[in-house]
Amino acid sequence: MSDSESSTSVHGRHAGGPLFTALIILLFIEAAGMIAVTCWLVVDLFTLTPDSYTSAIAILVLAILASIWISAVAVSSIRRAPWIRAGAVIWQILQLSVAVGALQGTFARADIGLALLIPSLLGLVLLFMPRVVAAVKRPDEYPAE
Repeated sequence: MSDSESSTSVHGRHAGGPLFTALIILLFIEAAGMIAVTCWLVVDLFTLTPDSYTSAIAILVLAILASIWISAVAVSSIRRAPWIRAGAVIWQILQLSVAVGALQGTFARADIGLALLIPSLLGLVLLFMPRVVAAVKRPDEYPAE
């Protein structure tokens, strides 16, 4: 094993193991869920009459952007891009806020709220695990040996 391979493995670039794999799987599940929601909104837009077409289109555009964002984070997590932690943390916080909103109010849906809350909390825990942090660090962030 060369020195560069040795230091890379020591510093965790190839580490992460099952925790990082679990994070990747979770991100892909969330991306698939968001894509499904976006498809559902497209079907609803063409089959139902919304109270406001402007609002319906705005929500659809936001859902499309969210689908692109979480999909980009999920795909980039396979490549261990250093920026994915920030994108994934923001996604988990946004998803967490939607979950809290779904759990309360006049039209509360505990099933939807819990379906969003549990993966968000799991994602946040995984994102701050030391092995996951080490798996996506830039090589220049390692101390000189």
